[in-house]
Order: sequence, then structure tokens, then C-alpha cells
Amino acid sequence: MNESVALAERMEPDSDQGRLSFTEKVGYSLGDAASNFYWKTFEFFIIFFYTDVYGISAAAVGTMMLVTRILDAVADPVMGTIADRTRTRWGHFRPYLLWFALPLAAAGVITFTTPNLGPTGKLVYAYVTYCLLMLIYTAVNIPYSALLGVMTPNSIERTTLASFRFIGAFSVAVLVQYCTPSLAQWLGMSAALRAQHPFLAHPIQWIQWFLSREFLALPSDPTRGWQMTMVLYGVLAVILLFLCFAITRERVNPPEDQSPNLKEDLHNMVRSPSFVVMLGVLIIMIMSFVLRGSVSAYYFKYYVQRNDLLGPFLVANALAFLAAVVITPAVAKRFDKKTLFVAAIGLGGLLVGGFWFAKPTDILFMFGLQILASFIIGFNSPLVWAMFADTADEAEWRLGRRNTGLVFASAVFGMKIGLALGAWVTGLLLTGFGYVANSTQTATSLLGIRLSMSLIPALMLVIAAAMMRAYPLDDTMMVEIEKGLAARKKTSTGEA
Repeated sequence: MNESVALAERMEPDSDQGRLSFTEKVGYSLGDAASNFYWKTFEFFIIFFYTDVYGISAAAVGTMMLVTRILDAVADPVMGTIADRTRTRWGHFRPYLLWFALPLAAAGVITFTTPNLGPTGKLVYAYVTYCLLMLIYTAVNIPYSALLGVMTPNSIERTTLASFRFIGAFSVAVLVQYCTPSLAQWLGMSAALRAQHPFLAHPIQWIQWFLSREFLALPSDPTRGWQMTMVLYGVLAVILLFLCFAITRERVNPPEDQSPNLKEDLHNMVRSPSFVVMLGVLIIMIMSFVLRGSVSAYYFKYYVQRNDLLGPFLVANALAFLAAVVITPAVAKRFDKKTLFVAAIGLGGLLVGGFWFAKPTDILFMFGLQILASFIIGFNSPLVWAMFADTADEAEWRLGRRNTGLVFASAVFGMKIGLALGAWVTGLLLTGFGYVANSTQTATSLLGIRLSMSLIPALMLVIAAAMMRAYPLDDTMMVEIEKGLAARKKTSTGEA
């Protein structure tokens, strides 16, 4: 069976089973919109917050990001297993969106609160609060991610669902990347200064003034500003998580006779070539994204010396990703997912490397290159989660056991390992090249910032593309797996 026939078969009337309504797809997207108030803050701003606002060294922050992942090594698979074993009238995974929404908001505010402590006290406080935030984030995001694998058994429909997820994610990413520095500045201003531009009295004029970013030169208390920004993000995240819970439904259940066996499930996962490849590729991709995202603030502050361009640059990045995500379902129907993934991450990596040639005055070149690279890389965002769901289908087809929560827990763990390694590498590179916060940078320090923005993350993406060639589940194979699972279900239920 060739690729075009395989794709065509999935669009036959029989594959209408598992189709989701537009409303439910939008409802699912709201969960990742909520999560990205935190994830994008981690990816782009938390290192900058710790070094330039709270006053912790870059090396200490990088080490903290790496060490705290030890906790995730236990928390993520445990959370996935707990979610798989959860039995409620709402399903396995949806209840966690309801139960942990408020604790997530509270933990975000505490993490970005800056008590007046000595150097050791600050570091201890950062460790404790960041660990708490990541634990609660795990309790929300792993069940949310696993929900994608049980809303529908249709692989093509899951690709579409994953695209909706990332439409929600990158819509909030635009807000977070553009507005976070501005919100921290505005909310940190004195009441007297803010009263000069009241939001409720003149909302249109306030928005115009806010978007002009003229107020960035006004005096502000960054510690209060960051804290209040997270209060705002927390309120929005709670609302979105409640809506996601209310709108979505779970439909795919594990085999009735499946008994809990965490040791066997973990053993099966690490022996699965498809899962191992996806996990390794995801870790390297996230490392690259975090390195570039974290260094962007330093790049524009010290190399380009246009701090006002950081927000627009990050928004251009998010909008380009969003444009790719929107058209991914249509493109994925014409091209094999694996082929599309390899092409996107490899070519995108080469374009990222082009930043090495950018001079401080090459603003249009920087923006154009970023938009093109982000658009091409953006295709993999929904594909990666649809492909993790495919590995859960493969495990059930091959071994007769389904552990969707554990698969997605391991994927989220991979993301956090990538986040930690990316942050650790960022701290090592900044320290190794002699970065000193809020000072004029040396030529060596600027070299490190440029390398971290271009050649180093580009190499990571090219390596990820090469690894992905070993992924065995192409679209033809997934058609066979879907048919096999459907036939098995009919046999077990006695259907004709």
C-alpha cells in the first residue's frame, strides 16, 4: 500500500468515527493556552528574572534548573500513572484541570515574589518555589496532554486536535512574549504614574500608549511588576482551565482486563523504538528553543542594543509558529507526518544558523530570518504530540496494554528535561563567556551571546532531524494499527 492510498483510506466514511466538533477542539485548545502563561514565561523570561531582577548568578540559575529536574524524574511518571489509574465520572484526566487550576495560579505568584533575603536565602527560596510551581504544573499539564490521546481514536483527527492545541498555545505565546516585559514595567510603576494613563477611563488610549512602549523609560519597581504580572496570568489561566474541563470529553479507554503494572509499562516504553526516538528528539528540540528564547533578551539588550525590539521580535516568532500550526492539518493530509517533521526541523535549523551573519544594525534581516525559520519549524509543534499519541496506539496494538497518561507524562518530562538542559547550557555559556548582568559586555561575552542565538541551537536542530529518520511509524503503518485496534475492539465487545 503506497502513501497516497494510505492517506486516502483514512478519509473514507469508516474513519468518520472519532470526529470531534469544532467547539470541543476549541475547548481543548484553551488548556494549552492556560499552560503557556507559565511555559512561555519559563522559556523566555525566568532566567532573565532570576539574574536581572532577583539577583541570582547565571551559573546558579542554570544549575538550579538542572538539579530540580531530579524531582521531575519521579514526579512525571508518577503523575502519569496516577492519572491512568484515576476513575471518576469525569474520566481519567479532565478532573486534574479542575482540581489544580487555583494551586497553579498561587504557585506562579509565589515563585515570582522576591523576598529580601541574603544570597543563600534567595537561592533556597528560588529552589523551593520553583520546584513547587513545576510540581503543580505537572499535575495540570500531564493529564491535559494525555487528554489528546483519549478524546478520539482517529490519528488524523488527533493531528487536527493537536493543531488546535497549538493555536491556543501560540495565541497566548504572542501575548506573553510581547506583553510580559511591558506588563512588568507598567504594573511595577507607582500608583501616581499609572493614574496618568488609567485603563478603565480611556481603554483605547491606554492600549495605544501601552503598545507604543513609551512608558518603558519611566521609573518602575520590577519586583512588584513581575509579581503582579503573574497574578494577572494566574487569573486568566484558571478561567481557561475551567472552560477546557467543561467543554471536553474522554472517549478512549484502556482494555477492560488491563491491570496496573508500572514496572512493565516503563519497561515496554523504553524498549519501543518509536517512543525512544520521539523522546530524544523532543529533548534536543526544547533545548534549542530554550537556549534561543532565553538568550533573546540578552541579544537585544547587549548586542543589538535595542531592548524595545524584544517584544515585537518574540511576537513575530509566535505569529509565524501560529501560521504554520493553522495549516498543519491540511499539509499533514498530503505529506507523511515523519517526512514533514524531518524537513521542518532540519531546514529550520539551517535558517536559525543564519543569525550568525546578522550585524547589530541588520534589524530587517533578523526579523525576516526569524519569521521564516519559525514558520518552517512550527509544523512540528502539533505533529510531535500527535506522534506521541501514535506511540500509545502502537503499544496497545503490539502489546495489548494502553498507558496514555504514562506516555504523555514521559513526553512532558522530556520537555522539562529539555527546558532544564537548555537553561543549564544557557547559564554555562553566559558564565563561560564572561557575562556580567547589567554591565557593558566584553567582546568575548557578546560572542557567546551570538553563538547561543545562532550556531549552537542550529546544530541541535540538525541533530534532532537526523535522529528523527529512525522513527518507524509512518502514516502507512498507522493506518494498519488503527484498523487492527478497531477490529480488536469489535471482537472484544462482540460487535459484528
